[in-house]
Amino acid sequence: MPRNPSTGVYSKPAGTTPSVGQVIDPAPWNALTTDLGNEITNSLPRDGSAPMAAPLKAATGTVSAPGIGFASNPQTGLYLKGGALLGFTQNGVDVGFDKALVYAAKSGDYTALASDDNAVHRFTQAATLTLTAAATLGANWHYCVIADGGDVTIDPNGLETIDGAATLVLKNGYSVEIICSGAAFFTNKLFARIQSKADSSAVGDFVVGLVLSNNASSPNTHVDFAAGSARSGASFVASVASFTKRVTGTFAAGTGAGGLDAGAVAANATYFAYALRKDTDLSFDVVLSTSATIAGITTTLLTGYTVVKCIGVVLTDASSLIRQFVMYPRDEYTFVTPVKDAVGAAISTTSTLLALTVPNGMKVKAKLRFEFTSSATTNAALLSDPAQGALVAGAGSDGANVGTIQVASGFAVGSQEIWTNTSRQIRMALGGSTGSIWIWNDGFHFPCGRIS
Repeated sequence: MPRNPSTGVYSKPAGTTPSVGQVIDPAPWNALTTDLGNEITNSLPRDGSAPMAAPLKAATGTVSAPGIGFASNPQTGLYLKGGALLGFTQNGVDVGFDKALVYAAKSGDYTALASDDNAVHRFTQAATLTLTAAATLGANWHYCVIADGGDVTIDPNGLETIDGAATLVLKNGYSVEIICSGAAFFTNKLFARIQSKADSSAVGDFVVGLVLSNNASSPNTHVDFAAGSARSGASFVASVASFTKRVTGTFAAGTGAGGLDAGAVAANATYFAYALRKDTDLSFDVVLSTSATIAGITTTLLTGYTVVKCIGVVLTDASSLIRQFVMYPRDEYTFVTPVKDAVGAAISTTSTLLALTVPNGMKVKAKLRFEFTSSATTNAALLSDPAQGALVAGAGSDGANVGTIQVASGFAVGSQEIWTNTSRQIRMALGGSTGSIWIWNDGFHFPCGRIS
């Protein structure tokens, strides 16, 4: 009679308990010795010389007394948790092990489920990832997202948040680990740290690329910005593709949208272009303002953006259209059509200020050409930086830069790049009697920090 398979208890066959002088019946005693031989054979050798022939059924155990332990440390081993889950304990302390990692590619919007615990999903195009309610997913639920083909917008359920925000935009080329607390979602912060690394170690002030040009299709109303980056102190933003803004509308996010910080486009105006960085996803944008300083920008429409740096300027003409220009390295602008800032203008020995067609509110270096005439046989004109004060023209004084008339009513020509004041003005004076001057403005240098 073998042992009971349910309890493991062995009961001897009847008639195998002898007494003194009893004649032994061989049948029950043979059965006993056969059972003993079978049980010895079915026992697991302590030296491990034979394997189990059927599943080993251990006691359920507890975290402090596991069903399978060790002689030297009975509190370390395996036990059965609630919900039929396998538990591991070390010195009476539970040790957690994760579910098997599951990888899947996603080509569109998706809702993350409880079964996605410890999953890795690679999104191959722009998509929205919706998270099931945190209470349903439960504490310790975690999930890895890879954006590999477009930005992935991670949207928690209802009013729930991720890192304290309503949504998180995972930029293409990045990944993030999401952890559920049972009430909200958090990330491992690696994504945010990688994106902000340039800021955290940033020094200096510069613009790389982001060269301005008239838009090919709408040159009078739209301005293009080439790919590039800008930094000012600890703020950094980059654009990997060309970007367009128009002056015929107030600011709205995205390429091709309106760019003005306030109001409507004006005639003969200066619009400074400022690089923006969106706070939630660090993406690039541009705002156009008549303010020459960041402090003067109207920020009503710029909630959620950081103004990084001025990256260029555009001018409008009398019809409120963008003046056609070409931009060269080191922040040099050339008008496609030179502007006549003086046509037969009277000039005398009294130093006067003359306004030019250049950006207003900032000192720039104007690229000027002159033509001068006088009824006197010897005369010259001097055009200069207002910062030098009122200079006196003439060979015996501060000189000239147009030329010397040797024939009465003849013409002299000259050219020079001259710094203006913040009101777009230069100074001009004559060395002799009165004369007339023509000034052609070919453009200007407006330094924003480009070195090439």
